[in-house]
Amino acid sequence: MFTHRYKHWGQHQKLNEPLSLADIQDGQTVIAISIFGGKMVTKRLADLGLTSGTEIKVIGRTLFSGPIQIEVRNSRLALGKGLALKIIVKVK
Repeated sequence: MFTHRYKHWGQHQKLNEPLSLADIQDGQTVIAISIFGGKMVTKRLADLGLTSGTEIKVIGRTLFSGPIQIEVRNSRLALGKGLALKIIVKVK
């Protein structure tokens, strides 16, 4: 039924295509490319130090759809999965 969506599962990292922060594995370091969101979302993330070109390290995540712990500019943050889906990154 949904095989067309998952036919190439896991190949996006091999191709070095942009993907969301929610797709990154623990321990990987990525670079933020852009943020898809409104003015308030981008301002909030910029206040936290997350702007395009920023290096982000994924520290850990909780099971299912819990928050994702990241390290940005020597600060540790926890972002919800919905917010992490709006941050487009590429693997360093």
